[in-house]
Amino acid sequence: MNRPLSPLDPSTLPAPVDVSDNSAALAAVDAVIEAGPYAADWESLRAYEPPRWYLDAKLGIFIHWGVYSVPAFHNEWYSRNMYREASEDFAHHRETYGEHRDFGYKDFIPHFTMRDFDPDEWAAVFKRAGAQFVVPVAEHHDGFAMYDTERSRWNAAAMGPQRDVFGDLTAAVDRAWMVPGASSHRAEHWFFMNGGSRFDSDVRDPAYADFYGPAQREEVAPNERFLEDWLLRTVEVIDKYRPQVLWFDWWIEQPAFEPYLRRLAAYYYNRAAELGREVAINYKWKAFAEGSAVYDIERGTMGGIRPAVWQNDSAISKNSWSWIEGHEYKTVDALVAELADTVSKNGLLLLNVGPTPEGTIPDAEKRVLEGIGDWLTRNGEAIYGTRPWRIAQEGPTQLTVGSFVDAATPEYGSADIRFTTRHDVTGDYLYAILLAEPDDGVARIRSFGTGSGLLDRGIREVTVLGVAEAVAWEQTASELSVTLPPQSPLACGPVVKVFLEEAVTPPRQDFLHG
Repeated sequence: MNRPLSPLDPSTLPAPVDVSDNSAALAAVDAVIEAGPYAADWESLRAYEPPRWYLDAKLGIFIHWGVYSVPAFHNEWYSRNMYREASEDFAHHRETYGEHRDFGYKDFIPHFTMRDFDPDEWAAVFKRAGAQFVVPVAEHHDGFAMYDTERSRWNAAAMGPQRDVFGDLTAAVDRAWMVPGASSHRAEHWFFMNGGSRFDSDVRDPAYADFYGPAQREEVAPNERFLEDWLLRTVEVIDKYRPQVLWFDWWIEQPAFEPYLRRLAAYYYNRAAELGREVAINYKWKAFAEGSAVYDIERGTMGGIRPAVWQNDSAISKNSWSWIEGHEYKTVDALVAELADTVSKNGLLLLNVGPTPEGTIPDAEKRVLEGIGDWLTRNGEAIYGTRPWRIAQEGPTQLTVGSFVDAATPEYGSADIRFTTRHDVTGDYLYAILLAEPDDGVARIRSFGTGSGLLDRGIREVTVLGVAEAVAWEQTASELSVTLPPQSPLACGPVVKVFLEEAVTPPRQDFLHG
């Protein structure tokens, strides 16, 4: 055993917080719900409409930061897997830090310092990438709150960084004219540390039950006390930080959460109406009723255009959401293609970064964000504020559809194209985003040919984004071909912009008099 870190000193811990009586707080929640305009039932909640700013935003930043970045082993589930006796994480922990009863997950907290954290620098990096909103993890499955909570002593303001890092970043995001959000992964904490209950570990120590607990079995539904606490922790984040995106992980789909989800959504939407802010809830699978919030898939894509807006939460890293040693990073080309694919199908991309425990964004991830930002600086017109066209795509490369499908990066060619469209006061436009550079310098877009049956109007002009001079183009029955001028190379390929002829409204006939 080689213990590189000293354990937590119990004498430095704040006093436990008593949250056993929630009656007053729950009454306050119900008062907001009763005031409307939304009631805590699915029929009422289906009246929700996603905000225009969200529909236009297209790219947000997700941030997985927390105590799990200290061991930096495998991924952000270290707090669970280190207590699972058959896991590689268990063996690694014992070999590196000693017996679990002597050095448990809590003992990493003093080493989660965030000492180099500069929220304004982070906000500048995210804005440089082209992000329009930022969603930091407020609390992950490990039960350590990244915000200043009054419902637990185990939070970043009281220990570890001893700073409300969540609040500081929220303020910096707002100063940078991006929209702040928050993600909650608290639901899974019901069972997350339960492996430590099965052998001699610090999870069994009553002194730390308010951190490791409940540590119940996965098969057992959460009880009312836990569900109330889940609701009130989320309400606390809403009221204290006013996030305009509220993202939830998967376990809220458990039936026991259903009435609490309805209360939470009605509360959030009503508070947003009261404050004059439009908001979005992100959910996975079937946790919310269709139309009551924004559907989210993890590391995935759709097979085509989804009529209702949706979101793909993905990451720069293929193998972890949090900081670890040994990341396998996606390329800028792959991520720009993922963004274009998502937007063409009526989605948004929420792209994750994993900061170090010292509070810095790894240089490799910064470079990727800068590369995306460079592409969007030139081609963002084809992304921001656009809507899906009649079809999302053309090309030979087939994608695997669904969740958790981003491990294999598709090898796109120049025939692989994603489409978006824009209608504004100046006219109607189509965009063809090529996912690779054509070898012969000619973009060939079959869907824009006169024989495709997809264009209901003529083409009056064709340009290439980032190119000032006119380009040569020809429309035939089989395709629109565009000769591409030289450009400094960026990710993927060029973007062709098509200016459509104005729609002609035939004059009305006087059927009364002939």
